[in-house]
Amino acid sequence: MSGETDLIKLYSSKILALAADIPHLDRLENPQATVKKRSPLCGSTVTVDINMEDGKVAEYGQDVKACALGQAAASVVGSAIIGATRAQVETARDQLKAMLKEGAAAPDEPFEGLEVLIPARDYKNRHASIMLALDAAAEAMEKAEQANCA
Repeated sequence: MSGETDLIKLYSSKILALAADIPHLDRLENPQATVKKRSPLCGSTVTVDINMEDGKVAEYGQDVKACALGQAAASVVGSAIIGATRAQVETARDQLKAMLKEGAAAPDEPFEGLEVLIPARDYKNRHASIMLALDAAAEAMEKAEQANCA
């Protein structure tokens, strides 16, 4: 029964509310870069479209097919990413990974909302799904910057 109670706590009302209200779910018509990431363990996928301007995210679209935890992460990322630099997104990605795997603090602003996922630390099989949005966004930003330099 304890495991079931822990799982219920994991899917808090905050996480479920975020999962139900994911911003930027419309794909971009002409993205500078698109990246699709998939968690091999659970099959969750996140596809990200990015347009950059002056080194910052100007437009963002995402298609999220993930568990509630992956959806919640995508919701926080979608809410915070417009205006973010690649360095901020890569830092948030690295901080989220450290938060989940090493017990580190939640990511810095503007991605501090990812702290809601701290209870997922104990569920290693969910970590890849939680990481999808930031992994895809960071890679898409790198590709968009390379395309803009070409």
